Amino acid sequence: MSELVALQDASYAYEEGPVVLDGLDFEVCEGRALALLGRNGSGKTTLMRLLSGGLRPRTGRLTVEGKVVSYDRKGLTRLRTTVQLVVQDPDDQLFAASVGQDVSFGPLNLGLTSTEVRGRVEEALAALDITALADRPTHLLSYGQRKRTAIAGAVAMRPRVLILDEPTAGLDPDGQERLLATLERLRASGTTVVMATHDVDLALRWADDAALLTPGGVRTGPAPRMLARTDLLREAGLRLPWGVAAAELLRARGLLGDDAAGPRTPDELAALAASAPADG
Repeated sequence: MSELVALQDASYAYEEGPVVLDGLDFEVCEGRALALLGRNGSGKTTLMRLLSGGLRPRTGRLTVEGKVVSYDRKGLTRLRTTVQLVVQDPDDQLFAASVGQDVSFGPLNLGLTSTEVRGRVEEALAALDITALADRPTHLLSYGQRKRTAIAGAVAMRPRVLILDEPTAGLDPDGQERLLATLERLRASGTTVVMATHDVDLALRWADDAALLTPGGVRTGPAPRMLARTDLLREAGLRLPWGVAAAELLRARGLLGDDAAGPRTPDELAALAASAPADG
């Protein structure tokens, strides 16, 4: 796995506040869907803003493909064409009169030609399945449409890493499924996606890797293994995912081998149950 973006021995504290992150080592690997989990106040938002250049570490350094990021105009432009952050509330990110205008803002600031900007906007709108909304005033959008527009604005920058803060929060089940399908398409096209979430079931279903922010630091590894660590989940203020609990029950009843992967979705659980031998 190649390292795209990394923080090395990074620390950060807000003005007149306590240290939020201290001596942090954290990396985002290309092609791996990464879920970032932790209790409120654990430093998830700070970490995301450090990775995207919105904040600068007090100590330590941020690297992109092994090269240290400089916080001048050239360095930040390079970083923001590699990493894009979409915040939780789309209303904190949308400001233009129409969807198309909002999505075009980032590419315009890169100094691209009008043809290049138009191509990027069309590509991003199609990726988020909101082409029909291009001329819609942003104040007339539903919450889910505003979420998609905010993500499209980031996608139009063609980042290699897309960081999403609680992207499914506030969406109904159908909206969540549509967004997850969109993220899968983005991953298939080569975008590495990082998702901060409190939803351990979603993390188990969606992520390749999980990073748990605890008072003792961040612990990262394969999602099924990390989300079965009851000690780390307790430290991070999280519960056990239902899929892990179901796997433990299936193994206890001899219906799942010790080395076999447990269910990560209801459909996988149903398939395991259907394949189990009948009693008698």
